[in-house]
Order: sequence, then C-alpha cells, then structure tokens
Amino acid sequence: MRSSGSGKSGGRGNHRGAGNNRDERQGQGRPRKPRPEERRYDVGPGASQDGPKSGRGGSARGGAKGGPKKPQQGRGRTAPARSREYETRAEERNRERYEGKKDIKLPKTFPGAEQEGERLQKVLARAGYGSRRACEELIEQARVEINGEIVLEQGRRVDPEKDEVKVDGLTVATQSYQFFSLNKPAGVVSTMEDPEGRQCLGDYVTNRETRLFHVGRLDTETEGVILLTNHGELAHRLTHPKYGVKKTYLAAIVGPIPRDLGKRLKDGIQLEDGYARADHFRVVEQTGKNYLVEVTLHEGRKHIVRRMLAEAGFPVEKLVRTSFGPITLGDQKSGWLRRLSNTEVGMLMKEVDL
Repeated sequence: MRSSGSGKSGGRGNHRGAGNNRDERQGQGRPRKPRPEERRYDVGPGASQDGPKSGRGGSARGGAKGGPKKPQQGRGRTAPARSREYETRAEERNRERYEGKKDIKLPKTFPGAEQEGERLQKVLARAGYGSRRACEELIEQARVEINGEIVLEQGRRVDPEKDEVKVDGLTVATQSYQFFSLNKPAGVVSTMEDPEGRQCLGDYVTNRETRLFHVGRLDTETEGVILLTNHGELAHRLTHPKYGVKKTYLAAIVGPIPRDLGKRLKDGIQLEDGYARADHFRVVEQTGKNYLVEVTLHEGRKHIVRRMLAEAGFPVEKLVRTSFGPITLGDQKSGWLRRLSNTEVGMLMKEVDL
C-alpha cells in the first residue's frame, strides 16, 4: 500500500515537472504571455505619459468599455487644416449661391410699381380684409377698384391720402380710421367730457389711442345706437340734412291710439321750430293700453321724436334708437361698445357718397 501511495505522489511531481519544461520550451520560441498579475495598467496617477500601453490601458481610457475614444496622434484621425485658399473659394461659392436668388422672377406687377405709395394688398390687409394673400385673391377676382377702375394687376400702388379704394363697391377706410357703435344706456350724457362729472360717452373709450368723437347726439334718457369715430368727414355727412340718413326709434306710449296717427306723423306735426315729418310709422306691439311703436325719420333736431309724439297727444315713456342708417342695434347689450365691420363702414360711406 505504501509503494502505491508513493507512486501517486511521484505522479504529481512528474506532472509539475512537465509543466515547467513546457514553460521553458515556450520561452525559447515566442515571448511568454504575461500572467494577469504581471500585466501593466497605464491608468492612474502613475501612468506613463509617453502614450497608450498595451493591455487594458486603452480600453480604460476610452475604448469600447470606457467611453468615446480619443484621437491618437500619428494615426490619421485628426482632420487636416483647411488652407486659406480653400476657405476663400468656399466663401465665394456660398455668396454666388445666395446672390443668385435675386434673379427669381416676381409675379406680374403694374408697370408703375416702382412709384411712391403703398402696395394695394398691404393697404387692404391693414384695413382688415384678411392676410395679404387673401387680399391678392380679392384683386385676382376683380373685386377691387381704385378711383373707379377695376384692378387686376398685383403690386399696384396707392396713395391712402388721395386714392379711393373700393371692395365690392364699398369704400375702404385706407387710413387709420376707427368706427364704433355704442348701445348708450339711459342717463349717459352724449358728450365726450362732462364738466359736471356725469357719466358720458368718453367714459367708454378712455383706453383708445386715437381721439374719438360722437356722430350726432341722443337725449340723456334715450337709449340705443350712437356712433363713435375719428373720421371727421364721415361724421359730418352722417348728420347733415342734405344726405338724409334715416334713424329708427322704438317708443313706449300709452293708448288707445287712433288709426290715423301714422298718417298725421308722416304728413307733418307743427312744432315751435317748424314742421317735423316721419318717414315711417308702425305699431310693433300692444299690451292693453301700452303700445310699442316704431318711428323712422331722417331729421336730427333735438328731442324730435319725443316732441312729435307729445304734440300728437302721446307722451313717450321710454325711447330707444334701434338703427342709425345701415347700423342696427341687434342683440348688442346696453353699455357695450363694438367695432364696426368693414362691410358696415363701407355701407355708411356709401350712404353719404364717400
């Protein structure tokens, strides 16, 4: 049994010896591969500054396992510096490329497009007719005219101070004009300022950049439509008897009323300052002895509707102006201010030949 045990021990010894002989034979041929504990890692404060070493140093500094690789000197990884001549040629090519865009053909324009003034589509856009592209479509559709001549060319220039521009036959306010309709409540004075401190029309437009003024007046206790604008000529014509702009009122009176009341009002009622005639009269509503009547007239004398009905024997208990020319009250609430649309402004101007 002892001899067998020593045989095993001898076997192990021979195995180790064979391993040493193998290492010696490898050492005589090619370099021996270093063991893990013998490998050098060029990281940390003690690393050599001469460049990357073999082993795991390159990976630790930024290989597949350590992040983006840094460019290494001497291996063609840095971009070559551009010469000054190359930069100059590139700059010239870019300049030629962008300067060539000036030769793009523009749409057909009016022959005098280089003259002074503003482009027509810009004027229309500022007046509220939509974007410039939308205004160009209005021109293409032959809906725009300048001084009575229909315009078909894009780029036509106009002088907002002198030229008359119309869209669909309605004059366009080419300047910075503003037009508003106010549903005046009862008790508000028809002035822009009041020295006695009473509520007035100016209280509703205090935040406007342009000074506005009222078109005509309404009695302090009368409600309804009153126009505010900064267009002096339009305001003057709307109130001038020559143009006869009609105003419509609803009046609450107490009856019974005779059948010929409307005829009497149309024929004329004698007042202290002359005859006053209504253009239209009708009964809108009746509840017992309470009547709501509609009166239309083109005169603008002070308290004229109240005085006419009172002279006919029917004092007015409440009076509301429901329209001023083409501008109607609609569902506009008491005390509300609204900007007139371009169509409404055009209709007002057409009413007084502007």
